[in-house]
Amino acid sequence: MAVVIAALLPVFILIVLGVVLRHSLMRLDTQWHGLERLTYYVLFPMLLIQTLVKADLSRVPVAGVGGALLLAALAMSLLCLALRPALARLDIDGPAFTSIFQGATRWQTYVALSVSANLYGDVGLALASVAMVAIIPLVNVFSVAVLAHYASPEKQSARAIALTVIRNPLIWACVIGMVINVVHLPLPKIWHEVADALGRSSLAIGLLVTGAGLQLKGLLRPSLGASIGVAFKLALMPVLALALAIWFGLSGTNLAIVAICAAVPTSPSAYVLARQMGGDAPLLAQIITLQTILAAITMPVAIALVATGP
Repeated sequence: MAVVIAALLPVFILIVLGVVLRHSLMRLDTQWHGLERLTYYVLFPMLLIQTLVKADLSRVPVAGVGGALLLAALAMSLLCLALRPALARLDIDGPAFTSIFQGATRWQTYVALSVSANLYGDVGLALASVAMVAIIPLVNVFSVAVLAHYASPEKQSARAIALTVIRNPLIWACVIGMVINVVHLPLPKIWHEVADALGRSSLAIGLLVTGAGLQLKGLLRPSLGASIGVAFKLALMPVLALALAIWFGLSGTNLAIVAICAAVPTSPSAYVLARQMGGDAPLLAQIITLQTILAAITMPVAIALVATGP
């Protein structure tokens, strides 16, 4: 447990630092929007590309790690959709439902990669990147489709949904990194030096931006929708993912990476998507904040249980 907490502590310190900076040195929204765009379109994609380029995929159980997380995300998505009628009877409208859906299915990639790297080094980073290849396209397609159907004032066409997904820079980064790795495309030394420098900065800046985006108001009295979103992501999602991973025969580091990726809070980019497509953005902000705070407790427990298991 002590090793797990030591690996998580720098991650959450950076998130708290983001909160402090947002209310002191960098109070303007434009400052954080600029950092967010830089991280989302340049730094983080470069980290993904470089990690996948250098990964020895022959030693990575791509099907096991990626398959367990992919099926867990799919199962959670289908469960949320199946519960839509019941949630409607609890006065949770369409936009609020989309926020619960995103809160239950999406994951905070900065936290997942940071913790994986802190605990397991390059191997952990490679495994977590493989998990991203499996999860990012699915959750993006589902999130956009659910928002288009339940929240958007104007129903989105299939073409519009497809374009939104295709334009996602993280998906392109995963594809590019995997292609370069598979075809063994030689890259010059200067590429690796620049890519490594950009990649190293992406996690720290991404965690600061995550902290800056947290909404601390109303946390003592979370709404029903927020409570459901937190329970689904921090409790049910790890159980689903770990059950599938054990069924696939994963153990050791591979199982721990599944636990890390499944137990992280929801991505702040979900909030941006909710604002763009008519979702309940304030509810989603509350879900993300609660998940991020509570994950400081639930993640060490989930990882430690796996790490000390038989």
